[in-house]
Amino acid sequence: MTAPELAAIAPFGYVVAVALVVILADIVRPGDERVTIVIGTVGTLVGLALVVAVGLGGTVQPVFGGAYQLDPLTTFLDMLFLSIAFLTILFSPDYLRPRHYPLAEYTATLLFAISGAMLISAGRDLLVLFLGLELLVLPGYMLVAYAKRDGLATEGAIKYFLLGSFSSAIFLFGLAFTWGYTGTTSVAGVATQLQQVVTSGQVPAAGLLMGLALMTTGVAFKIAAVPFHYWTPDAYQGSPTPVTGYLSVGPKIAAFALILRLFAEALAPMRADWVGVVVVLAALTMTLGNLVALTQDNIKRMLAYSSIAHTGYILVGLAAFAGAPAGSAAASAGIAGVLFYSAAYTFMNLGAFAVVAALQGHPGVTSQIATFAGLGRRAPLAGALMLLFLLSLTGIPPTAGFFAKAYVIEAALQSGGVVPWLAVIAVVNAAMAAFYYLRVVVVMYMQEPAADAQPVTDSRPMRLGLLIAALATVLIGLIPGLLIPMAQAAAAAIQ
Repeated sequence: MTAPELAAIAPFGYVVAVALVVILADIVRPGDERVTIVIGTVGTLVGLALVVAVGLGGTVQPVFGGAYQLDPLTTFLDMLFLSIAFLTILFSPDYLRPRHYPLAEYTATLLFAISGAMLISAGRDLLVLFLGLELLVLPGYMLVAYAKRDGLATEGAIKYFLLGSFSSAIFLFGLAFTWGYTGTTSVAGVATQLQQVVTSGQVPAAGLLMGLALMTTGVAFKIAAVPFHYWTPDAYQGSPTPVTGYLSVGPKIAAFALILRLFAEALAPMRADWVGVVVVLAALTMTLGNLVALTQDNIKRMLAYSSIAHTGYILVGLAAFAGAPAGSAAASAGIAGVLFYSAAYTFMNLGAFAVVAALQGHPGVTSQIATFAGLGRRAPLAGALMLLFLLSLTGIPPTAGFFAKAYVIEAALQSGGVVPWLAVIAVVNAAMAAFYYLRVVVVMYMQEPAADAQPVTDSRPMRLGLLIAALATVLIGLIPGLLIPMAQAAAAAIQ
């Protein structure tokens, strides 16, 4: 293996090594949370620097015969995944420590899951993509059930595991059909074979269309698109709150990375056969997610359905890519919109869940919206940060959420067919979402706190994580040009 190839796989191997070091450090110094936090945070920051170093200048480096490839898309996504890991590690101790949940096993499991997401981002082979998907979701099942004595956590984990296992099997059957009809597992090879089918004017074989349907169903489960979203509310509500925050961004964005590698690369020649499905999924997902979120009185369930709605918004970008002519600026804008929205959503949603975790620093504090009563007066900083994140999730300018929605809506308007109608549906849904987000703001600033309200935890790691999430939410909104060129370069790597 050459030096450039070793450099290309170094970030993935490094994250796995950091997870192993966390386990070894806990064996040597059991129960020392400070060591775990230092290794986890410093390790992810060094990993972030390594990703930037090896991907500097838009490097494209295939490894293992092209099954694994470093390119601008890999670099963009790996930076996002490591940011998620870093913030999650900062947000978790204040919640886990009072409940006596071990932090070392938690951190190692999280890092193994992130390594799976990184494998997906670089995968250029169907089997590598499936292996990365399993490396991502198997630790996720463990994290959901981390509060093993909690009935809600057990229920959520069982639902997540069963539906996740079924969807993985369905997805694998789809890969098998595609492999059988194209004769290759290479992403580029599949695209070449499908391009020949489309160019020749042949009707795609029924088995090939079946493979497409099965893969669409499998990935729809992973991103919690309607009607494959049933596991999401229970898994989010039952999980420890830092895990819920991770679930809302990590596996979702990794699943979109899988969609980009699979649908925007391997299956791109057949976009006319799947664009209609994506349009329907996007419309249903954002509409039902917002409608059900309106009825929730539990903040974690509300944010779960909000997460489903945001999946619909991101799917608008994918529909814009599929509805535009191949290689056009509109198609590139659709993919860049998916990536920009994913980055903006990461920081604002993780920040919102971090405030919920800080509010639950003392055992016994529920996740009912009523627990936010008077938060703006009894914890002004936490209230102000929650207000910022909720405004961004709503899409109020000049926050990151506004420009993220504007980006995918503009891409949809540039596309063809029925895709521009998704822009109208997205605007209506954004207005609808304001009702349940601002309801929390009303509770925070216009209701009196309960007499037995517990203080909000504000350890240094929590404050640092909230500061980073808030700064990213503001900066991406005020200066979107910081992120747009990276998203466009990553989109160009797919094209």
